[in-house]
Amino acid sequence: MAATPQEVVDPEVENVAWDLTPLTDGEGAAGVERQLAEADERATAFAERYVGKLAELDGPGLEEAMRELAAISELVGKAGSYAQLDYSIDTTDPARGALVAKVTEQATSTETKLIFFELEWAALDDGRAEELLQHPGLDFASHHLRTARRYRPHLLSEAEEKVMAEKSQTGRGAWARLFGEQMAAVKVGEDGESLEVALSRLMSPDREVRRTTAEQVSEALEPGLPTRAYIFNVLALDKSVDDRLRHYPSWISSRNLSNEASDESVEALVTAVSNRYELARRWYRLKAKVLGIDKLADYDRLAAVSSEDERWTWAQSRELVLDSYGSFSPELGNLVKRFFDENWIDAPVRDGKRGGAFCAYTVPSAHPYLLLNWTSRRRDVTTLAHELGHGVHAALARPQGVFQFGTPLTLAETASVFGEELVFGRLLEAAESAESRFSLLAEAIEGQIATVFRQIAMNRFEDALHTARRTEGELSVERIGDIWAETQHELLGDAVEVTENYK
Repeated sequence: MAATPQEVVDPEVENVAWDLTPLTDGEGAAGVERQLAEADERATAFAERYVGKLAELDGPGLEEAMRELAAISELVGKAGSYAQLDYSIDTTDPARGALVAKVTEQATSTETKLIFFELEWAALDDGRAEELLQHPGLDFASHHLRTARRYRPHLLSEAEEKVMAEKSQTGRGAWARLFGEQMAAVKVGEDGESLEVALSRLMSPDREVRRTTAEQVSEALEPGLPTRAYIFNVLALDKSVDDRLRHYPSWISSRNLSNEASDESVEALVTAVSNRYELARRWYRLKAKVLGIDKLADYDRLAAVSSEDERWTWAQSRELVLDSYGSFSPELGNLVKRFFDENWIDAPVRDGKRGGAFCAYTVPSAHPYLLLNWTSRRRDVTTLAHELGHGVHAALARPQGVFQFGTPLTLAETASVFGEELVFGRLLEAAESAESRFSLLAEAIEGQIATVFRQIAMNRFEDALHTARRTEGELSVERIGDIWAETQHELLGDAVEVTENYK
């Protein structure tokens, strides 16, 4: 039987923890409270100065107002980033959860004091708004201000917007937090493994390991299904209410607007990719032949195509990633080095830690952070490279300022996939055998399937789920499972068996 992650321990990775002290000047939770208090005080003064007066501002006056809003956003952003990142490494800690709640509540109080500004800006006629935006001092906020005006058809009155902001604290954010805590608490098998460690075994070359893992994961997930189904239903209903009140034509329109994409262009993309699902199926049929089985089951999709179960230490991975980025660009290499040297990464799998991997941009006055769940698999190396792509993008975007350094989802993966490809190329060059090279190429194909085809299948699941919730009412566990299986079967076709457990 192939080794499990628990049998391959890398002591070095246990010490790879991020340092969040720069976010609060070393003050921890007390610094969060100080920043929130200062932000609220400045928001009060901002409102006293500008309520009802935006239309009277000239270019320099609008610049001054926007710079003050940027400073307030930085304070709230640093406080929120500290609380959320600290919470993500132990979602079971009541103190961390309480700090997230405090940030949410106080940030919302500050937000409600500033809602007037967005509404007054939206109320300006186009000619006047464009005249103000010609002021060169507004370069740090001009795109943000233009983008904000696209929401005019969907804005409510100031009183209504304040109610929406206040109620959001007990709405989707609260339910999403509950969902995250539920998932982080899931333990798999007799040893009580985290989901991250258990799911990594689905890449094992041993089919019995994969099948058993899928059964154990399903068994671990089953007790919480009714609660998670209820959360899904509430979130879907909350979104439908928002969409109705704000007059969005479909469930995805608000997301498309935030991504600066039209509904029509997104629908065209969905249609183009879903019409090519056969490309993914061709790979799965070929993979079944390579693995020597008649037909893949869902738990076989990520199986290694070679018998070698290659592991990477943290030190090996760091050296490879640094060399890959540095060989392409010394500037990028030096920037990536800072992530390791200055403790911008949290890597080990821990009880209660949020699953998956992400890059948190935080705010321009600070720096980005990466969260990983390291299991020493080769895929972890490319995940590290991927998240560092986001990380260098975030770090290099800092001069854009707090309003404009973020990236719409339509562009967010560009830098990360680029970084991943840099490292993949190096891995391929270093592969010592044809078997190893084939295994890498297989992983690359599956990564592309996940990035393109599986994302569209996820979109089709969301579309079916939102539509069903709005037309059928509350959905049962079984109905949600059926929707998931149906939309996955559309992608997988006759190439992969969708088991009952997969629902």
